[in-house]
Order: sequence, then C-alpha cells, then structure tokens
Amino acid sequence: MIRKIFLIPLLATFLFGCETLQHTDRASPTDRLLVGTYLTATEIDKFIEALPRNAVSDSKIQVVEVVDENGVGLYGVYRPKEMLGKSNLHQIATTETYYILKGHGTLVTGGEIIDGAFASPTSITIKGTGIKGGVSRRVGPGDVIIIPGYTAHWWSKLDENLSYISFRTGPYNKIEIH
Repeated sequence: MIRKIFLIPLLATFLFGCETLQHTDRASPTDRLLVGTYLTATEIDKFIEALPRNAVSDSKIQVVEVVDENGVGLYGVYRPKEMLGKSNLHQIATTETYYILKGHGTLVTGGEIIDGAFASPTSITIKGTGIKGGVSRRVGPGDVIIIPGYTAHWWSKLDENLSYISFRTGPYNKIEIH
C-alpha cells in the first residue's frame, strides 16, 4: 500500500511534463494538444516480473518526448543477488532516478571508477571493478536515489534479488545510455 501511495506522486512528479505530441511537427507547447502518459503499478509489476531472472535486466518500459526536445525514459530493472555487475560512469548529461520496488542492497555513488575502461569502442559508459571515494548507502523498497549524469555508481552488495524502476531524463535522443 505504501508503495502505491508513494509511486503515484513519484510518477506524477517525473512524468508531469511527459506530453505526447498529437502532430509530428515541432510546434511550440501552445500550438499542440498535450496529454499525459499513464502507467499503472500493475503494468510496471508485470513488466518487471517478465524480465529474465538469470542476468541483470535493464529494459525500456516507455520513453516519452517532452517539450524542448527533452525526454523521460522509464526502465524496469531486475538484478539477481549473485550478479553485482561492474561500476559505471555514463559520460552523458542524462540523470537516472531509481525507485526501489523489492529487495535491499548497497549502492555506492560518486568517487572514482577503479580500473575504468570504456565498455566498447563506441560506448559512452566507463566500467570498472569498483569505486574509490564514493558514498555508500543501503537502500530498500520505497527509497529513491537520484544519480546525475557523469556520476559514478555501483551496486557493491545485494542482500537479495533487487527490482526497481529507473527514470532517465535528458535530451530525447540521449535517454538510451547502455
């Protein structure tokens, strides 16, 4: 119940400007009909429950273009306890906001990536073996974490399988950060 009470205002806060265009041209906000984007808790739960359980899954639920060529992306994430993954630093101005649905873990943010290297020759993401000098926090259901672009982050410990939604905001064509 608490999750649903919190999730609705959280979604409204991040999606208040998620107006979808009724025409294909780029008119000013006063020249077009704006509507909201709605996703129910049931839809989000079903999406995350359908993600693979044998890997870290980070999949797009919906990306919406908003005014001024910015966008908001909503992603469902599932992390098995035994798959921590590497530390990350996305070299882009896209902000990620996590809302934890299930599970507990320790998230480290800030600091410097240890043994960092680009994930691929065309990647904007630097991956490493950990983080030096970051802030470590234990998080669980109902917690919200805001990670600005260019900020190192890493799940250093998972107490159990973890499910969360990730809101990504930034230039519309830069929401996909993987």
